[in-house]
Formats: sequence, structure tokens, C-alpha cells
Amino acid sequence: MQEIGIITSIEGSTAKVMISREESPCENCTQDTCTIPEKGIETEALNVAGAKVGQKVKVIMTSYTYYKSAVLIYVLPIVALIGGAILGKIYLPSYITVKDTDSLAALGGFFAFIVSLLVVKVLLNKINKKTGHQSVIESIVEV
Repeated sequence: MQEIGIITSIEGSTAKVMISREESPCENCTQDTCTIPEKGIETEALNVAGAKVGQKVKVIMTSYTYYKSAVLIYVLPIVALIGGAILGKIYLPSYITVKDTDSLAALGGFFAFIVSLLVVKVLLNKINKKTGHQSVIESIVEV
């Protein structure tokens, strides 16, 4: 997956790149300078091209990393919420006596959801530390 963006800052061997949310911001551009709209996504990428702040660059993200991150961020918490609600409704009534077991299902689902968000944060930090899974600035498009 290739994206075009502008470097906003550099920290050591990595750079923060602002990528537009539009399909292709450069396709119909008639300006002499590159301006990525403010409504973009900022991502961190390895700066192997040696680009500097303000330059337009091509960023390569592996599909595997993109989809793995999407599954972690979106699917895991939803599965945890549903699973926690089911387990809460089944197992919590034996520990907590309440007339309405639906409130225990909500409690179990909420607890599992919060735990899953913490797990997602830890897993994404581990994934981002591996250089094979990071986005890479392949080339400088414009100086």
C-alpha cells in the first residue's frame, strides 16, 4: 500500500508523515507546492530516504501490517465486549446475587472491553517496535 504525504517532524531514524484522507490528493493538483489538507492521518515511518521536514514523500505500508492493526484496533474489542457479556451473564450470577442478570452481562462486557483496549495498546507497541512491520519512506517525491 503506497501513500503520499508530507513530513511534519523527524525523530532520529523515524519521521512523522501527514497523509491525506482523500483518495489521491496529488492526482488533480495544479499548485506548484504540495499542500496536504489538514484533515489527514499522521503516521510514523522509517526515514530510509533521508527526507527532511516539509518534503513530499512516498510511504510504503505492508498490507499485512495494515490489516493486522485494523483487526487489533476494531475487531478484538468488539469480540471482547460480546464475549464478556456472554460470560458475564453465564458465570457472574453464581458470584453476585442480582435479580436482573442483564446488568451482570453489561458489567462483564464492559470489563472485557476495557481489558481488550489495554491488550491492543500493548500489542500495537510491540508491533511498532519491529522494523519489519513499520511503514517506510521509500522516496522523496518533491523537494
